[in-house]
Amino acid sequence: MTNLSPETLQKDLKRIPGLPGVYRFFDEAGHILYVGKAKDLKKRVSSYFQRTQLSPRIERMVKRIIRFEITVTRTETEALILENNLIKEHSPPFNILFRDDKSYPYLMVSGHDYPRLASYRGKVDRRNRYFGPFPNSWAVRNSVQILQKVFRLRTCEDSVFKNRSRPCLLHQIHRCSAPCVGMLSKDQYSQDVQQALRFLEGDHQAVLADLEVEMEEHSVAMEFEMAAIIRDRIADLSSVLQQQAMDVVADGEGDVDILAAEIMDGNICVNLAMVRGGRHLGDRAYFPRGIKASPDATYHPSEILETFIQQHYLDIDTNAEPSTLLPSVLITNVALKGDSIDVLLQSLTEHSTRKVQLLHQPQGQGKYWLSMAEGNAKIALLRRISETGGQLARVRALADVLNLDLEHLDQLRIECFDISHTSGEATQASCVVFAKNEMQSSEYRRFNITGITGGDDYAAMRQVLTRRYSNYQEIPPEKLPHLVLIDGGKGQVEIARQVFSELGIDIGLIVGVAKGEDRKVGLETLIFVDGRESLILGQDSQALMLIAHIRDEAHRFAITGMRAKRAKTRTVSRLEEIEGIGAKRRQKLLARFGGIKGVANASIEELLSVEGISSTLAEQIYRQLH
Repeated sequence: MTNLSPETLQKDLKRIPGLPGVYRFFDEAGHILYVGKAKDLKKRVSSYFQRTQLSPRIERMVKRIIRFEITVTRTETEALILENNLIKEHSPPFNILFRDDKSYPYLMVSGHDYPRLASYRGKVDRRNRYFGPFPNSWAVRNSVQILQKVFRLRTCEDSVFKNRSRPCLLHQIHRCSAPCVGMLSKDQYSQDVQQALRFLEGDHQAVLADLEVEMEEHSVAMEFEMAAIIRDRIADLSSVLQQQAMDVVADGEGDVDILAAEIMDGNICVNLAMVRGGRHLGDRAYFPRGIKASPDATYHPSEILETFIQQHYLDIDTNAEPSTLLPSVLITNVALKGDSIDVLLQSLTEHSTRKVQLLHQPQGQGKYWLSMAEGNAKIALLRRISETGGQLARVRALADVLNLDLEHLDQLRIECFDISHTSGEATQASCVVFAKNEMQSSEYRRFNITGITGGDDYAAMRQVLTRRYSNYQEIPPEKLPHLVLIDGGKGQVEIARQVFSELGIDIGLIVGVAKGEDRKVGLETLIFVDGRESLILGQDSQALMLIAHIRDEAHRFAITGMRAKRAKTRTVSRLEEIEGIGAKRRQKLLARFGGIKGVANASIEELLSVEGISSTLAEQIYRQLH
């Protein structure tokens, strides 16, 4: 039953106190097999070696135990926290371990005199206000676009805001009120901000009522232009609320998370749906890391959910405000009961400074949300199971490493940029597209870079990104990239951050691919600009293989275009250097022979056939091009 001798086992078990604490089981190599907590350590640890009806999974574990260690704690809550930290630190093979991902995006309203609206990840700055968390960057982007459309708040960085001399593109398409150039007063802008904040807090109907009163006041004062603007805002907001009618609860019903655990063919999934300020923000599927439940593993959804809640919410090191990460109500698709759940709820309440309630079998809107979460968990499992094979495995690995939230891998769209030139000559930028799990050559684009100092890669990168995404707000959803790869180091990535900030685009999309030593695949560093640490994946990483493939394709496409442009530039310039060949004669030559290549292949006699070309000039042309 165990590798421990009966004498040693009984002796060790007798020494265990009947107190709360944490226990750890070790194998022959000294690796931790399992970490657990207990109200009574003596009873809990002894049960593993005295029961005859062990589940197959536990029986396999017990057979490998060589020794165990215990740590006594003052309370069950302390034991819970210690267990949580040890599981995350050691990743024991017989524990369920979900990916430690607290990099949720938030919607930030800055503390500036003219507050800025932005997607944000990272450490909280108390001068700003944060709303969320959102399950994915798409949900934040959608909310930002709603607020831009209805309240026209600025999204540009402060450095851009204070240096503008005329309104930007977003003002032209009615997505910003242009406070940067005084298009409205500070009080007017502040009023728009307050209405946006109330909307984010779920006070939707009151905001609509205030807007209607404001429109009436402007109309009575014969300020018809302002009345028309408010009228359009009411129409936009009403449209948004109508579109989201199925996802909105009554004003003031607070924040809710809906958790659904499902097991299918040995695979485990927890689907987390988030409701904040009465709005359903979307959901996200989580899969345990480094574990697959075999058919005899006997995991139960209640065990999975308890583990997920513990690991997901009880993280004392999170940068987010606990009160925003943890809602007051958790709805689950299975009942969670027992002493351990009571301890967990007590710990969560202490951690978040708000009472946390578990709810099973909800009614009304909650019932609909739970049903949707269960359905999405099953769909996510089916897709996970089907995502096998070379290319799909690489895409899945990349989605996991970068925490990309996708309903299906086919949705992933990556755009990659590269700059190429020769000593500053014939600078070209390339954009290649990866979508539907393969390169989309028909969507590749080249950009001729003009008006910059030769060799200035930073200016070239700024120009190509601005040209590519200047109409970002109008791009169809299926054409919006989930990831923008920049072939370059911190300098190029910083330029990308500036451009995205100016255009109101989520900077979390940007990933720089800094070359390793000698450009060897596997030594690259991934660089982020949204607060995440740089990442080195290693030569064996499936995710890096995909990134390297896309990066190399962008480089190849840029080099090909650059060489063709350089050859054309050099040949045409050689023609222009011939004395006596002006614009008109050059055009006649190119038209007669179908381009510069035809001119270069023409004989002297053929050149003489062109109007305005003398024998002397024909000989000069021939010598220059040969």
